[in-house]
Amino acid sequence: MDTTADAKKSTQRVIPIESPSFVSEECLEQVGQPALLFDRIRPLAMEIGCGTGDFVIEMAQRRADLNFLAVDIYNKGCLKTCRKVDRNRLDNVRVLRIEARQLLARFFEPETLHALYINCPDPWPKKRHHQRRLVNSDFLALIHRCLAPRGELVFCTDFAHYAHQVSALFPFPGFDNCLEEICAHHLQDYPFSKYMRKFHESGLPLYFVHQRKAEPVRAQESARRKEPVNGGFAQTCSGGSR
Repeated sequence: MDTTADAKKSTQRVIPIESPSFVSEECLEQVGQPALLFDRIRPLAMEIGCGTGDFVIEMAQRRADLNFLAVDIYNKGCLKTCRKVDRNRLDNVRVLRIEARQLLARFFEPETLHALYINCPDPWPKKRHHQRRLVNSDFLALIHRCLAPRGELVFCTDFAHYAHQVSALFPFPGFDNCLEEICAHHLQDYPFSKYMRKFHESGLPLYFVHQRKAEPVRAQESARRKEPVNGGFAQTCSGGSR
């Protein structure tokens, strides 16, 4: 586990979470595969940084055909998310308090993740801390391994430097861009977390990167240039709908 995440966990006052939607690391170790945490087997999606749960609740309500893992390192956020899951009687959400890289590297078999949403991760704004940011080339390689073909990756941040840093990683081997540009200010019909909504309503910009894992191609087609695809969220870099 990332040592920074370890420190965050160790310094928090832990409130016990009794919700049936919460999964402890011990339980995950016993089950082994995240897909087996649910009563019904469905394609699996995950949100990294679920906060208080607004985004994952809306997504789970919209997409009853998917199972969702809501992941956060903060105990209080996991507790609030669990309360919302239980209040809405959602059987397709499980909440985990775990470091995301550890979860992906240890528990996911290749090509078993349908979609990954990363909403406003810690930007580590000080220059000396930039190396602590979640999304880098090593992390993209890990995501690529876990995503199924045509599986989606959506990254959102309110921090311009982080957006530019992530945008500069693309094009990345094995990913196709879903936008007209690498980065957009708007994805139509994309749910907001509580934090994202606050930022948006203040008139401040959000930055989105939307990629999709490329499908395997035959050797004779490997040099063919792919056209951008519409990933289900309409978008423009100027913030309007396409």
